[in-house]
Amino acid sequence: MSASKVVDLRKLLAARFPHPFLPPATVLPTGVEFLDQIAGGGLPKSAIMELISPNASAGSASVIHALLRSAQQDRHFIALIDGSDSFDPGSSDNSALQHLLWIRCRKAFDAIKAADFLLRDGNFPLVIVDLVLNAPDELRKIPQTSWYRLQRLAEAVPSACLVINRQSMVGSAQLKIVLEHSWTLPDLEKQNAVSDLRFRVQRFAGANFTAGGRELIANRSREAGDSVLVKTERSHVKSLVTGHWSQITS
Repeated sequence: MSASKVVDLRKLLAARFPHPFLPPATVLPTGVEFLDQIAGGGLPKSAIMELISPNASAGSASVIHALLRSAQQDRHFIALIDGSDSFDPGSSDNSALQHLLWIRCRKAFDAIKAADFLLRDGNFPLVIVDLVLNAPDELRKIPQTSWYRLQRLAEAVPSACLVINRQSMVGSAQLKIVLEHSWTLPDLEKQNAVSDLRFRVQRFAGANFTAGGRELIANRSREAGDSVLVKTERSHVKSLVTGHWSQITS
């Protein structure tokens, strides 16, 4: 793509997905209880987070739809980079879909390229990269340098980047959360069922984190094997850190 076309595309995105000026903030509130509690009110901006959904019914799709509803309520836009063209728009209201830029990909490498472009642009408060249904062999071919490049891009803009996949692979992620839920039909019938998701924190860098008054993390990263199981009930978790639906097919 030529430089002039890139500039034109950035102008088009800014025109179609405007967002009001807001004072600088360090987190992006999501309206998803367990995400907001972990990071002191929302997803950390200028950073990459990884949501690991190891089971087919762990709830990652429900998290995406909950983030979309929150974007509608807060009147901002989110970008969903769909690594395997698997997003189901029928599960969200049309009014919520007006706050979504859906980028439909067939390959993981195309999704990484799209994330690179959107993070350079910095026009979206939240960029989601959904790689849950991409083949493991395909994902293993993504070099770690790609993730660190995305992290450097994120650091330069006020955007939060959330990567969703089946297994931990983003070495530059500041926050890693593993979903340990398994949906049943009765679960799906509950109102705001996403608030009941079970999860554990696999890594949380640069923050203090407590559960039930017991300090779990103190300004350092936690890795796999040094993780903490935390439930989403409000009394158990406390953090101490401070219009148009569009789709692009690659």
